[in-house]
Amino acid sequence: VQLQASGGGLVQPGGSLRLSCAASGFTFSNYWMYWFRQAPGKERELVTNINWDSSNTYYTNSVKGRFTISRDNAKNTVYLQMNSLKPEDTAVYYCAAGRTASLNIDYWGQGTLVTVSS
Repeated sequence: VQLQASGGGLVQPGGSLRLSCAASGFTFSNYWMYWFRQAPGKERELVTNINWDSSNTYYTNSVKGRFTISRDNAKNTVYLQMNSLKPEDTAVYYCAAGRTASLNIDYWGQGTLVTVSS
């Protein structure tokens, strides 16, 4: 099983980034997909998740209206479009997979660092 996240980097406040997470080794379309983040000195937090057919999504309040999660089951890939980025969005972002929306994570990817700074 592998979850390969990419797309992180340095961006100025107000800018945008698109993270991708390519999955392999399991039946992607059967799993909820998640994005978590962990800022320096803080606990890991759930940012967003999406169900298997994209009919159900959740966003933490701090990113509502700015971030969009999506998935392409044909490509076994989940995306996180991040707009209007703020310095407080600086964190390592992790993708993850679970059978349900209950935060019981079966698989974790490696993180990708997003730094929002001028």
